[in-house]
Amino acid sequence: MAKISTSDFRNGLAIRLDGEIYTIVEFQHVKPGKGGAFVRTKLKGVENDKNIDKTFRSGENVESVRIERHPYQFLYSDGDMYFFMHQETYEQIPIEKSRVEKAQFVTDGITCTLVVDVENEKILYAQPPDHIETEIIQTDPGVRGDTAQGGSKPATVAGGATVQVPLFINQGERIKIDTRTGEYLERVKS
Repeated sequence: MAKISTSDFRNGLAIRLDGEIYTIVEFQHVKPGKGGAFVRTKLKGVENDKNIDKTFRSGENVESVRIERHPYQFLYSDGDMYFFMHQETYEQIPIEKSRVEKAQFVTDGITCTLVVDVENEKILYAQPPDHIETEIIQTDPGVRGDTAQGGSKPATVAGGATVQVPLFINQGERIKIDTRTGEYLERVKS
């Protein structure tokens, strides 16, 4: 439980505030004409996903939290548990579905990032990669004359997510998706 000063703030730093872990998204040192200096921050909750604005007095101490990110391969899900395996040690770790971000994009064999609170040895959450390649499980068939500029239709991909794809995409094809936005990026050439 290391204490750090507001002068040590940087983007991406994890701190504990009111018992919750937050990362600093943005900060700004402000020195008004009257009164003491202060630091205005935008924080994002690591576990609770809340976004808050918080102002700290300049020189105020807060508790820093050491978090690490490790790549783990997704193996399978069983009910509300998702099982991941470390790539080098083959250690398997179960994680509750509620701690898996964007679980609809997590499919067999995909390498996810597990975020760990090092001091408490607690897994905070699992996160899929920003871009994944997946197969179209169900969509309406394409019609002759459909073009890339012609609009979009819903398609269900492996994992259960529904994304909007161009009209020319057919069932069984592989596509690339941005998991942060859920948007179709491109067709994957075999």
